[in-house]
Amino acid sequence: MSVFSSIPFSLQTIVLLVASNVFMTFAWYGHLKNMATAPWYAAALVSWGIALFEYLLQVPANRIGYQQAAFSVAQLKIMQEVITLLVFMPFAVLYLKEPLKLDYLWAAVCMVGAVYFIFRGQ
Repeated sequence: MSVFSSIPFSLQTIVLLVASNVFMTFAWYGHLKNMATAPWYAAALVSWGIALFEYLLQVPANRIGYQQAAFSVAQLKIMQEVITLLVFMPFAVLYLKEPLKLDYLWAAVCMVGAVYFIFRGQ
């Protein structure tokens, strides 16, 4: 019996997508801080290595979400985008030391609208 068998499929999907997004965010943007002086191809190789872990979590997340939790592909995509924004905002502010902008709030409001439209009627 797996540890995950008692966790609802929808929650498994969300947790895996959050974890994959952490790796994705570091793969896409972490090199801007850590490898700023390295050649771009070195940063790309490191990013690909990090992105492997993203895919090792993202692919099962989408399979579980689609096959077991019965999310549509559109629902999975919107969930991914919302999670991306939720992971990116603290990453940008805390890790990259970017200023917190009101635009993040407006982007989140737009995402709430996207969630409403993609999940309504379910």
